[in-house]
Amino acid sequence: MAFFRRIQKKVNDLWYPQSVTWGKAVTTREVADELSVLSTVTRGDTYAVMENLGRVLSNFMGQGRTVKIDGIGTFYYTATSTKRGVPTAAEVSASLINGVRVRFLPEVERNSGRQVTTRSMVNTKIVWEEWGKASTSTGGNIGGDDSGNPGGNDGDQGENPLG
Repeated sequence: MAFFRRIQKKVNDLWYPQSVTWGKAVTTREVADELSVLSTVTRGDTYAVMENLGRVLSNFMGQGRTVKIDGIGTFYYTATSTKRGVPTAAEVSASLINGVRVRFLPEVERNSGRQVTTRSMVNTKIVWEEWGKASTSTGGNIGGDDSGNPGGNDGDQGENPLG
């Protein structure tokens, strides 16, 4: 289940849904655990590969290449400049570059009409619930408060988990 909250844009005073993330970020170990369950590779081997993935991507992109990982998408660098253009092409040099960003394009499949039919990183069966409202699918209160806190507590031995 994914969550959204209502936000009002100052530019036009209209209201929009905005996705909300909650809890701690999923760790490399958690991803490695899931991948090892789905494959014949051990968690340790999966973790070791994932731990080195950033360095490998950085090396390839540093050579000016894009990196396409099947089932995930394409990673590439873009340069950021000082935002001060120069009058002539002859004045353009690497000294105008002041940073690098990593860009990502999720993998897509297209039909014969070139329309996108699937996106590998997008779950098409997302159930959206408003953050902090009673859930229609679980019958209980989900989310947390409007400040982004997921709510709930760690529990203790004296607490009845069923209410």
